[in-house]
Amino acid sequence: MTTPEQQAVDAAITSRRSIRAYLPQPVAHADIEQILQVAGRAPSGTNTQPWKVYVLQDQAKQALSAAILALHNDPEQARQHTEEYAYYPTEWKSPFIDRRRKVGWDLYALLGLTRENKAGMAAQHGKNYDFFGAPVGLIFTIDRVMAQGSWLDYGMFLQSVMVAARGRGLDTCPQAAFTQYHRVIAAQLALPDNEMVVCGMALGYADPGKIENTLVTERMALEEFVKFIS
Repeated sequence: MTTPEQQAVDAAITSRRSIRAYLPQPVAHADIEQILQVAGRAPSGTNTQPWKVYVLQDQAKQALSAAILALHNDPEQARQHTEEYAYYPTEWKSPFIDRRRKVGWDLYALLGLTRENKAGMAAQHGKNYDFFGAPVGLIFTIDRVMAQGSWLDYGMFLQSVMVAARGRGLDTCPQAAFTQYHRVIAAQLALPDNEMVVCGMALGYADPGKIENTLVTERMALEEFVKFIS
């Protein structure tokens, strides 16, 4: 028998999905503050707390989205912007590349996009930069002096943000896509030179009528990634 507390925590974790279409319904300022305050209890090595968050709404969010989309929609300009750090490996192998391809094609299949429809796929990717229509966009940064351990800590903070959001009936989508345009983000948000963009995140209420929000990604069975040793 599980307790109500266990059920609530498990439900918040297992119901979290990357939502790619949002209702225009605004998110209460108090909810945003509470989500980030709760997430701030995430663990970090020697309590370094390496995270910093920029909360974008209304005109500020629209301005950043417009600046990035102007570049994304111009291939020549887009090629002049590259990621500041490697999120993905430079050499892929199975099963990782298989999972990556599957989730991509599962999403495109829902949207009716074929391999030949390059313009359609580019347009779908471009929705990242409007935070998929979410009313709140989050940009996360880290001080450049912090090393690999702090990036591990940051992952726990990001997960805490997403789980705390689910506990309040809100949805999210973590977005590494923003890292390509870190220079644009730095200029728009007046980031100090010591801060590096980690990722972005959409926050809002999922639009239940959008087909892309029906995507449920597969997960490995327990025995595939766990070994019990006595």
